[in-house]
Amino acid sequence: MLSNEETQAIINLMRREVVPAIGCTEPIAVALCVAKARELLGYLPEKIDLRLSANILKNAMGVGIPGTGMIGLPIAVALGALIGKSEYQLEVIKDSDPDAVARGKRFIEENRIHISLEEEDDDKLYVQACCKGGGHEAEAIIKQHHTHFVFLRRDDEVVLDRRHAGVSVEAVEEDLPLTLRKVYDFAVSTDLEKIRFILEAKRLNEKAAADGLRENYGHQLGKTLCSPLGKGIMGESIFSKILSVTSCACDARMAGAMIPVMSNSGSGNQGICTTMPVVVFAEENHNTEEELIRALTLSNLTAIYIKQSLGSLSALCGCVVASTGSSTGITYLMGGNYEQVSFAVKNMIANLTGMICDGAKPSCALKLTTGVGTAVMSAMLAIQHKYVTSAEGIIEDDVDRSIHNLTAIGSTGMDVTDRYVLNIMTHKGKTPQDNN
Repeated sequence: MLSNEETQAIINLMRREVVPAIGCTEPIAVALCVAKARELLGYLPEKIDLRLSANILKNAMGVGIPGTGMIGLPIAVALGALIGKSEYQLEVIKDSDPDAVARGKRFIEENRIHISLEEEDDDKLYVQACCKGGGHEAEAIIKQHHTHFVFLRRDDEVVLDRRHAGVSVEAVEEDLPLTLRKVYDFAVSTDLEKIRFILEAKRLNEKAAADGLRENYGHQLGKTLCSPLGKGIMGESIFSKILSVTSCACDARMAGAMIPVMSNSGSGNQGICTTMPVVVFAEENHNTEEELIRALTLSNLTAIYIKQSLGSLSALCGCVVASTGSSTGITYLMGGNYEQVSFAVKNMIANLTGMICDGAKPSCALKLTTGVGTAVMSAMLAIQHKYVTSAEGIIEDDVDRSIHNLTAIGSTGMDVTDRYVLNIMTHKGKTPQDNN
């Protein structure tokens, strides 16, 4: 049984990691950092210098910025400077309108923004914004998590410096000694009213899916799956509906729809992926509201647990983590117990480990759909006590060791892959040998 202290710490952790976000969280984190520096400066910046980690750059190059019809960092930076409010966190540019976008385009044309790669700090999530204007300058730095400020400065006055600080309260909660067993026990036994807040993820992400079905976003994967062609090939099964609804939400988000989604561990796509497959299955399977709440909690907390050792950004596609979460939630909704939930996790790790992240972009919907399809298949096997054993590949008898094998590959083993992917992305048109 979990202690009251552990239960409350996990609730705090979930409330911090499951939050609304507008747009892809990497360019939005940059906009947030710029907005904070602008607020410290007190003037509209004449110049903005940015130093970003490679993973931030990778995830911001090809993704749509909400409400702009544009992709990439410059417009996100400009809007962060012009209308961004740091108090909005990952919804920092939600006040944007056509006038702000027009001003942002002029800001870009005036060559006020300079972006460079940060090579000295080894954190995969690093954003440094320095705004200059009115004879003053202000600096803000975000590290480790998309909204975690570690340094704030205006001229020579340092307002905040946590770059070399000890472990914070938040870090203690994030480093809770979670296991899949604790995650499961929390999800199935915690007082329902204490975790009911997770239904807000259902509300927000369902609206995003509806928007993705209504408009023509991205590659329109969700709409294609719902079309006569899609239904003719895939049928009108629970499986096809799970895929189409999840894809619709991702199509809208990656193309830059001005709609909030509920994120997970700093990623909107991960929030969509931990939520929508579980929501659709529960509706089609006629589960109760309590079962849905507990399944969503299990799905989201499983993803948070895995991300603790993987890190906020890595070479491993986040859909691997998020769809593993949704597989546990679906297994639970099928009537699965802890053992069967652990079987689903092993099946997922055996199948999807190694899927690369090559940046945030409209085609992320394809990867999410692959992950979600695998999640359903893994749950179907698990509920029948069919699972990948320790005689195969990286799976071990202990499910938590299997999880850490996955995250070790994604966080350390694929570091060279990560650099190679970014090199290819920034040198299109050359052969891989030329990129070395």
